[in-house]
This record gives sequence, structure tokens and C-alpha cells, in this order.
Amino acid sequence: MILTFKIKHKRDFSSELRKAKQIAEFVLIHKTRSSKDVKQFCLKSAIANQILRKYGNNKTLKNVNRVKLTIPSQSVNVDKEKRVIEISCLKFKTQYNFRNDFEKINQIELDNEYAYVSVSIKEQPQITPKVWIGVDRNTTGHIAVVANPSTEKVWKLGKEALHVHNKYKDIRKDLQKKGKLRLAKKIKNRESRIIRDLNHKIAKEIVNIAIINNAGIKLEQLDGIRNSRKHTRKFNYSLHSWSFYQLQNFTEYKAKLCGIPLTYVEPKNTSKECSRCGNIGIRDSKKFVCHSCGHVDHADANASFNIALRQPINSNIGQLNTDRDVFKGSTDTPRGDSL
Repeated sequence: MILTFKIKHKRDFSSELRKAKQIAEFVLIHKTRSSKDVKQFCLKSAIANQILRKYGNNKTLKNVNRVKLTIPSQSVNVDKEKRVIEISCLKFKTQYNFRNDFEKINQIELDNEYAYVSVSIKEQPQITPKVWIGVDRNTTGHIAVVANPSTEKVWKLGKEALHVHNKYKDIRKDLQKKGKLRLAKKIKNRESRIIRDLNHKIAKEIVNIAIINNAGIKLEQLDGIRNSRKHTRKFNYSLHSWSFYQLQNFTEYKAKLCGIPLTYVEPKNTSKECSRCGNIGIRDSKKFVCHSCGHVDHADANASFNIALRQPINSNIGQLNTDRDVFKGSTDTPRGDSL
């Protein structure tokens, strides 16, 4: 499995990054893949070849905005005892503090602030789950509600996320009124970092629950949820602010690293269907009532039980959505964990 870790460095790569962008622009115009054609830019051949490979056959890209320095594994040396990574062609060394059990470094991408280190991690063999837990993801209240039908236990996670969104929304709104757009963007980035960290913690907790219960994980297939129906303005803000895919992505790769199977179920009526009798009940905000059997429950808890009890959409449980994204070959996009 491939993970990418982010390390902050203190090296100025402005000159190399400028040359890399010039090569990318040259390649887009002339459609060349020969390193001889870009010798005049005086960038190390190991890095220039990566740019040629990425942009040489790209028929859709018209403009180059940002280009990172991509260093292949052959040009990277690692001292695991001292936890040092060295890139000889750039005369650059950096310490790393992320997990040390990786098999190899696949590549490193550099900008003027961070090094994105892509490594291969050995996966654990997938367990055969005794039970399945269901995870209901929400835009209001608790971000994730987990239920185990075998024990009828419920875990509610991430209640603070909505408070974070509302707090920073009001701050940005005030700054935008005063015309302080740069500061508003800075505040938005801070909010994103907080939410990303929270998503990591929630995903880790979900996987830990699965490990303790010797369970697999079921999620709703929420592709296209933002365009599926009309919502109130307040709900739309919550929906578009919270990253469903980010939490899903983190849960997937953390589960895969631990050998926990994860699959998806059809989301239709998970919040309206009674988890006891299967009939359609009434949901009023966070309260669920079934008039057929008299079952009363927290709406999100009822939905998470339904998710756990439903049959998966795809029988190929071992194939995760992150597998598809990781091997698309997008070298400018950090994948997996970030520290």
C-alpha cells in the first residue's frame, strides 16, 4: 500500500522550481520527451525526466500553474537508523518522524515548503470478520455514528466538527465584510487543517472499534450526494463544508493497513427504514419512530444499524476506492497520511 507523508523543510528551492516550471511549459508547447531538448534549463536530469514523463503526453493540459520537483526512488537514499532521507542530486538531507516500517520510498516531491514522501507499506492479511459494524456519516451533530448489531452498542464520534465549521464561518464572514480576503483565506486553511486532523482521529477510532470487535466496516456509497437533491441553505453549508470523501479515504486506508475489510451499501432509506422490522418509519430531526413495531431510536443510530445489516453493493470487498485513486499516477497529489 502506498502512503504519502508531508515533511516541512527549510531549504530554498526557488531556482529549481522555476526551472521545473519552464521545462513543463516548454514540454507542453513542443510535446517532447527527450531530455536533450531541455538541457538548456540546467535542471538535474533525474528531475527533468520526471517532468518530461508527466507533461510530454498530456493532451488536455493547456497551462502550468505549479510544478513540484519529483525525485524518483533511484535518486533517494535512506538511513533508517538515523531516520534521515538524502537526495544526492540536490545535496539535500532531511529528518523524518513518520512510521519507520516502510518497505521503500517510491518517490519524493518537493515544493518550497514541504517534502511529500511516498512510501510502500506492507499490508496486514485481511481478517474474516465475525460481525459487521455500520458507520453513518452526518453533516450535523456527530460526524460519524457507529453501531454493532451483535452487541447493540453505539459509538458517536466527532461532535465538535459542526462547532468548528460555524466558528470559522462567522470569522471569515466578518473578515470578508472588512475586505480582508487574504486573512479570510488563511483562516479557511486553518479550518481545513483542523478538520483534516479530526477526520484522521475519527477514522482511527472507527478502525479501532472494528479491531476490538473483530468486525468488518460498512459505509454508505455517498457518491453524488451533493447533487442528488435540494436542501436548505443551512444544510447545504454543512454538506459542502464537511469532507465525506476525506473521512472515507482515511477510514479505507487505515482499515486496509490493519487487515480490516471495508465495503459499501446502498444509502437509500437508511435513515427512514426501521432497523428492527424493516418498515418505513418517521424521522424528525434526530429522532426516529416506527409506528409498525413501536421502535424509537436516535435517527443516526438507527441508520448505522441499517448500514451494518445491509448487503454490500460490490462483492469484491478487498478492492477499496483508495486503490483506484492511488494508482492513477497523479504525482502532484499527496495520498494517504500526512504528518
